[in-house]
Amino acid sequence: MSHQDWIAQKPIAHRGYHDMNQHIWENSPSAFARAVQHGFAIECDLQLSSDNQAVVFHDYKTGRICGVEGEVREMTAAQLTSLHIGNTQDQIPTLKDLLRQVDGKVGLVLELKTQNGEDTKIFAKIVLADLQGYQGPVALMSFDRHMIETLLECRTERPVGLVTSEGSESARQDNESAMQLDLSFVSFHVKDLPSKFVADARTKGLPVITWTVNDEQSRKATEEFADQMTFEGFDPSALPA
Repeated sequence: MSHQDWIAQKPIAHRGYHDMNQHIWENSPSAFARAVQHGFAIECDLQLSSDNQAVVFHDYKTGRICGVEGEVREMTAAQLTSLHIGNTQDQIPTLKDLLRQVDGKVGLVLELKTQNGEDTKIFAKIVLADLQGYQGPVALMSFDRHMIETLLECRTERPVGLVTSEGSESARQDNESAMQLDLSFVSFHVKDLPSKFVADARTKGLPVITWTVNDEQSRKATEEFADQMTFEGFDPSALPA
């Protein structure tokens, strides 16, 4: 098995196995624990704090998830990790917290989220340092082509993938250009299937996972045109074989 084949082996829980933020919130320790319990790989988001620590959080602002207004990139890791997620006792984890919790039990698909021309070298260096010595399966991905190029320049042994969609001709051209990179996998917007770009990637042996599958039509599109789904809002193990 090549170093990226595990990515397509099991359904991937989008921001952890949450319940659409009713009781178990996205990107929370509880969502990660539930994914581990059910044997699902975990997709989650990484950003940098103001003191350059990798934290697990999707939005660039804290208001929607934490009910406290703030900019993630302008807050320290201590400030961020003190915030509660939703109405729960969970607090924002750092990447190190996530790695300690999961401890190799399931795969991790980590999206590095950049903004405003962020220094990708600093971000990549911090994430790779946190992953040093971690024994579990981890894949790294980003929408940001500069981030992908930086990760590849760092010669990480972790699979590096492109997150993308294809809603326009320029997007299609960008995707074709990105195929010149030494990608290990692709994470593709399920609503844009079928896609020649995805078909070509699979022909080249790259696993293609889809985001975000939350209905039967998207599940079937993944089954027909891709290799695995990043899902939310249902239990894939409860589906008929």
